[in-house]
Amino acid sequence: MKNRRFLDRLGFAWEGFGHAWRGESSFRAHLTVAVLVQFFFLSTRNPLYWWGLATLISAAVIAAELFNTALEHALDAVHPDLHPSIKIAKDCASAAVLCLCLAAVALSVLFVFDCVFSA
Repeated sequence: MKNRRFLDRLGFAWEGFGHAWRGESSFRAHLTVAVLVQFFFLSTRNPLYWWGLATLISAAVIAAELFNTALEHALDAVHPDLHPSIKIAKDCASAAVLCLCLAAVALSVLFVFDCVFSA
């Protein structure tokens, strides 16, 4: 699989997006919110740094969700039965997604405060 053409590797990435979209409701929710945020910033005249921060945190949440999905599938393939260590690994991956979601909420609150107190 090493040294494949760029288009081949890009195809693998799209397959990953497709798999996550079809199999993970939380991925669909995060991606939908990210797209809505982009439309919101496109339709308003907010400073570009807010748009950049929103794009960055949205991409981080989506990437974390993809890592979480990959880890869950890999661990389930290696050890399909319940195991305390695998549960910890899955829970920690889920907690990483939660941390980024909380950061996104905090960024949203800061954005609202900036809009209210700057006006």
